Amino acid sequence: MNVKSALPTLQALIAALLATAATPALAQDPAFDPQAIRAHVTFLADDLLEGRDTGSHGYDIAANYVASQFTLMGLKPAAADGSFFQKFTVREARLDGSPKLTLSYGGKDTVLTDTAQVLVRPSLLDKAVAVDAPMVFAGFGFDRPDLGFDDYKGLDVKGKVVVLLTGFPKGTPSELGAHLNSDKALMAMKRGAIAVISVPTTEDTARRPWDKRVAISDGPSKGWVGADGKAFSRVPGIKAGVTLNPDAAAPLFAAAKKPLAKILAEANKKGGRPKGFALPGKASLSLASTWKDVVSENVVAMLPGSDPKLAGEFVGMTAHLDHIGIHGKGDDTLHNGAMDNASGVATMLEVAKAIAKEKPRRSVLFGALTGEEGGLIGSDYLARNPVANSDLVAVVNFDMPVLTYMFSDVVAFGAENSTMGPVVAEAARKAGIKLSPDPMPEEGLFTRSDHYRFVQQGVPAVFMMTGFEGPGEKAFRGFLKDHYHQPSDDLKLPFNWDAGALFAKVNYYTVQTLANADERPRWYANSFFGKEFAPSAAKAVPAK
Repeated sequence: MNVKSALPTLQALIAALLATAATPALAQDPAFDPQAIRAHVTFLADDLLEGRDTGSHGYDIAANYVASQFTLMGLKPAAADGSFFQKFTVREARLDGSPKLTLSYGGKDTVLTDTAQVLVRPSLLDKAVAVDAPMVFAGFGFDRPDLGFDDYKGLDVKGKVVVLLTGFPKGTPSELGAHLNSDKALMAMKRGAIAVISVPTTEDTARRPWDKRVAISDGPSKGWVGADGKAFSRVPGIKAGVTLNPDAAAPLFAAAKKPLAKILAEANKKGGRPKGFALPGKASLSLASTWKDVVSENVVAMLPGSDPKLAGEFVGMTAHLDHIGIHGKGDDTLHNGAMDNASGVATMLEVAKAIAKEKPRRSVLFGALTGEEGGLIGSDYLARNPVANSDLVAVVNFDMPVLTYMFSDVVAFGAENSTMGPVVAEAARKAGIKLSPDPMPEEGLFTRSDHYRFVQQGVPAVFMMTGFEGPGEKAFRGFLKDHYHQPSDDLKLPFNWDAGALFAKVNYYTVQTLANADERPRWYANSFFGKEFAPSAAKAVPAK
């Protein structure tokens, strides 16, 4: 060998090796293990956890499991007491005896006590409730003239019972409609109403027949309890909430010479908005409730950011850990909640594991939350009682990805409202899938998961679900029809664990980008939610 002629080559090789040693290797995207997701779901959906009901022994086991995973990842406890557990009291209210609704009109009293006619929710605020007041029909009950909804125009509902249609007018953007629908009681209270009677629309009845409403009506009302010993409520002036079977409501509307069938037909048309009017007579309602207070916990952890200028800003990752426990009739009454939401927690944990191995510029807050099934209780508590001095700039929520098929698209609720939208779109592209619009606007999903409680505190958020392309629609709708909140949501479902790994991947790309971006996410200037909940925050101009 000619050493002299080989010297330049040897020098070049040494220089290359030195350069490699001096320059850190670029981080490679993690490979998500389908079997790791399977392992989490298998544990969390096991019969031994008894459906993970809020405040139950099974939920506490699940919480300890998640905390052990956070420990293994090297994450820091984020609760105020130095643990992983943000504990608080949850009140459960159940009916004590049979409530009675009496509709008095046309010189006679119609007494309704059977669940085939009326469903009454127990009260978290008063152990005994008695309402006796005139009734007013207010259409869909939307009181937002600034948005073109003026259902209370010309109506006096102060001290009265408001009768409303469920849902929102067809053609309303789904996220806006879902928000306004969730605020109906608040709008009624601000007008002075003292109780709300809801009558299902034709569309709502088709989606959820009355017998299904009855089947799920035996569960308690739930809410978190403050330091004053009172359950938190956004609508303390509304004494009672009642759902009335349209068949039982029809005679009342007939007495007002306003046939309910005609009103429901109008509401079933695109843009249909039935006008309000005074109803004859009055409604008298009496009910009693018993209370049980339990202690539950959000499982919270944090990963400190590596950039001193951005470490005070947090990207939140959330998934609800609870399900609905043991209840109902039949041979199997245990609701394992494998898809809802063991699958969401499992994918959140795997994304957390990947993020924990990196050094993102922003801090990341991880939360496995309690009480979602009872009304987004844990997320509401966390959003109003932040941990670790966290300035949340964004939330990515994991809830019930349906993992029975290999999906090729995702729906990202909330993405169009902020600069998180392009981030999610790019994350989907990198994962080899695409974004699709909401295929089920009638479900009002935007307000039905934990991210929404952070939106209400002004934080931009997204919540992804597996999409409807290819086999998606049949699989997703089939799950909702046959397994959602049923004992059959268990490990016997035909899980596609590779789909779980793909779902983790698109969420990982989203969180990673948000945690390392130069700027925090901003609401778009034309976003209703940005204007409604973060009016003073700097806004972005949406891309054309």
